[in-house]
Amino acid sequence: MKNLFLLVSIFLCIENHSQTKPFPVNIVFNNGLMATSKNSQDAKANYDTWKSNFTETCNNGRYRVKFNSSQTVSEGIAYGMLLSVYSADKTLFDGLWLYYKDNANSNGVMNWRINGCSGVDGQNGATDAELDAAFALIVADYQWGSTGTINYKNDAKTLITAIKTHEIEANTFVLKPGDAFGGSQITNPSYFSPAYYRAFGAFTNDTVFWNTVASKSYVIINNNLTVNNAVGGLVSDWCEASGNYSAEANGYANAGKTYSYDAARTPWRIAVDYLWYGTPEAKTYCKKSSDFVRINLGGSANIKSGYNQNGTVTEQWNNAPFVGAFACAAMAGENQAHLDASYADLKNINEPGNYFNHTLKTLYSFLLTGNFYLPPSATLSNDDFDMEKSTVLLYPNPSADKFTVFAPENSVITVLSPQGNLISERKTSSENTEINLTNQSSGLYLIKITNGTKTVTKKVILK
Repeated sequence: MKNLFLLVSIFLCIENHSQTKPFPVNIVFNNGLMATSKNSQDAKANYDTWKSNFTETCNNGRYRVKFNSSQTVSEGIAYGMLLSVYSADKTLFDGLWLYYKDNANSNGVMNWRINGCSGVDGQNGATDAELDAAFALIVADYQWGSTGTINYKNDAKTLITAIKTHEIEANTFVLKPGDAFGGSQITNPSYFSPAYYRAFGAFTNDTVFWNTVASKSYVIINNNLTVNNAVGGLVSDWCEASGNYSAEANGYANAGKTYSYDAARTPWRIAVDYLWYGTPEAKTYCKKSSDFVRINLGGSANIKSGYNQNGTVTEQWNNAPFVGAFACAAMAGENQAHLDASYADLKNINEPGNYFNHTLKTLYSFLLTGNFYLPPSATLSNDDFDMEKSTVLLYPNPSADKFTVFAPENSVITVLSPQGNLISERKTSSENTEINLTNQSSGLYLIKITNGTKTVTKKVILK
């Protein structure tokens, strides 16, 4: 009997700590390039250093990531959740997530700054932390299942709902930088995570909403590059949804007008969308970013730690947050030699005592080595755009001039006047199609979307 109890105990222990994807997984992405010399041991060495230098135990199985000796930020907790789940480090992951929940506000998002293990020092959420934490929970559900002490699946869905409710501006699909501020008047392009949004949509059966948030990200990025005559992909740290600089960003470094330590992460986040989903807009942005380094700068060894949007240098360091993100962009940049050199340059940067720099170096190295992957549980199905499920969206409504129709590719969009006259008809070539009614009279218009034998008609108001 004693032996049977021992066997059952061993089985339960094994079951509790079983995992789907032990590290390393060494995935080769379906899209983009991989560095010739990529080596998952580089990522593991970075992780081991990160864990040793920046994680700390708190009470009751909680862990924190040290922003410094006395403070913890939600960004760091979420970065740690990503790193630990991909490393199959369940003890650390669970401890970080419990810490996150212990320090959540009434909206269900973590207060952004905490004194050490407890004590709120900065109230309300920072959206990039929520996005990273929610996606890490999706990976955790895939990695370990959700039948144990923590139901990762339910927690992921709860957090995604909180993001949708409190951190996406109503009716505009603009990502707010926090649950208590921002939207069209101020947002942060480096928080934009379109690959996560697509995964959220699949995971929660809400693809229309989240794909629209993804599309809006590219609209804002392209606005910002265009209106400020930016070189390559040099977005500003902060901006309005229009792309213009935000008057509400005066309290941030350089009033949010430069490509600095916020914006530096953008190529990494957008590269993920290309590597996982093959998104054309992501490839276009990443190629701009990679070509800026390869052609304008003459290689990643010449990258500096800050730029004006016109490409002039604002800071002189060659460090991991900038070098590594551009290396990720090079995965979509179509030049193998440049990617290989970028990988080597990042590997040789050594900043083990700098929380921000080394954490980002570790995250970048996970992507570069194929260890930052999309779980099958968050893969879009083939019927995401079933017209019978009303997965057609039109915004903004009302509008003074232009509308965007979100509908399946190869649909036919027909616009009818208030009198029923045909205004225009066109076949879509992408999921998002702009309808320009600038020269039309104000009033109620009908927009008919036909895909195969199925038709959806929407009413819009032109102001």
